[in-house]
Amino acid sequence: MGTRAKLFLIFLSPLLAVCLTAYAGEYAAPAKAAAEAPEGDGGNSGGEPKKTPPAAGAAQATDGQARTKAEAHKEELTFVPVPFVATTPNEGPSYGFLTAIMKYNKENQVSTLIAPQYNHNKNFGDTGTLYGAFYPKLNQQLEINLSKSTIINEDYDARFRDKTFMDGKLETNGYTGIFSDGSARFFGFQSTSRRRDQTNYTDHEGGLNLSAGYDVLKDFQVTFGERYRNVDIKQGALKGLPYIGQLFTQEEVPGINGFTAHAQRVAFAYNTMDNRITPTEGLYGRTVFESSSKQLGSSASYQHYEAEVKGYFPLDDARFVSVARFAYSQTVGSNVPFLERSVLGGENTLRGYGRNRFIDNSYLLGNVEERIRIGRIDIFDVNAEIEAAPFFDAGTVVRDLSDMRHKNFKFNPGIGFRGLVRPNIVGRVDLGAGSEGIAIFAGLGYPF
Repeated sequence: MGTRAKLFLIFLSPLLAVCLTAYAGEYAAPAKAAAEAPEGDGGNSGGEPKKTPPAAGAAQATDGQARTKAEAHKEELTFVPVPFVATTPNEGPSYGFLTAIMKYNKENQVSTLIAPQYNHNKNFGDTGTLYGAFYPKLNQQLEINLSKSTIINEDYDARFRDKTFMDGKLETNGYTGIFSDGSARFFGFQSTSRRRDQTNYTDHEGGLNLSAGYDVLKDFQVTFGERYRNVDIKQGALKGLPYIGQLFTQEEVPGINGFTAHAQRVAFAYNTMDNRITPTEGLYGRTVFESSSKQLGSSASYQHYEAEVKGYFPLDDARFVSVARFAYSQTVGSNVPFLERSVLGGENTLRGYGRNRFIDNSYLLGNVEERIRIGRIDIFDVNAEIEAAPFFDAGTVVRDLSDMRHKNFKFNPGIGFRGLVRPNIVGRVDLGAGSEGIAIFAGLGYPF
């Protein structure tokens, strides 16, 4: 799924702003989740952590304090008002206000979060959003989002994750929704695409994404999934940029007149992470094969391959966590729709560039960052941690692997700030510096 990038200038605690505003604001703008597989992570990540992360103690008070706070939270809700100013490479500045309404379980962890939000943007007018996240049991999660702007943008979706079946060995994930994003941009294929060739369009999508994964061994999971995606390409909202159809044709860029994708996939994952959402140590690896066929309703027949490896290495009782990721993606076929190919740019890949900045048949991506716990805070009865995370991203897209050259890679250093309410909330603001300028992203969850 995609996020709404924000730079929060908050009059309350900066940490709380990162945690809660990102948590709700993640779904305030259209997302690309219909095109993304809600895969299980394999092994233990979906269930109980192998062991409690050393830093997890920051999210709990002493036994007596925890009981007192839990009892208080059970009796009343916590309301946190958060004004903000936001910016994004594709959408420009926004400002608004949200209120995070939280309820806690007996373990003094957030079990329900409701966040109504209003924001204004000159390109999309006024936007109202209602976001909800629910954690009824360990290993169960439901998220619902309703968002509508006065100009083009809208997003209505629901997603779930459940790993309570068959003694926790079976994990099911699902997403369904429709959205319109009037800020979408296309620059051309390859990493050498020029900024002056950028075009704008509205990405209007509806889709369904389902998967079921089974832990075949302690740390291994096999997953089967089904994905349906229907895309319409329409006039965009950014008046200063030409429409994609003015500079490119359907023959040059398959899919700019709209397309349908109906794909089936199988994935294999290895996972020793100590926590699914807030890991501090362990290894993770995943390979994915997906096939889309015209015989099953797709606009074209093609195959997609992915591989990803990442590791978490703690020091000093997890005050420092070194994290590294390497990922590879390849799409093989004829007339593959441009949004179904390998895509880089945005909050989870190359953080110095706008979302979907680079598109082609294949990509290579490397990310490293150092997550440094710099403080802990208790505000509005929320126990949270503050992290700083210097990072470095490098990646490229190419038509064919034989075309890959060092000069084609894009590099961006940056710095991130994260707020954690363990075990299930991570809010972040990442600032990356690419060759086209500064990009600022904020949202829910770690980038990897």
